[in-house]
Amino acid sequence: MILPGTIVKIVNPNDTYYRFEGLVQRITDGKVAVLFEGGNWDKIVTFKLTEVQEVELTTPAKK
Repeated sequence: MILPGTIVKIVNPNDTYYRFEGLVQRITDGKVAVLFEGGNWDKIVTFKLTEVQEVELTTPAKK
């Protein structure tokens, strides 16, 4: 389930942001505003809900 605060990956291969990962800021009318942070820039871009996929976080194995 995608909610604000979820990390998502862009899955539309025709999009400039394909395979980028960002943080969901808001969801409205089937669209998702995603915040990308990278080095010296931040950008919020809007995508259709079908163009993003939730990233599953994994924890490192304990020794």
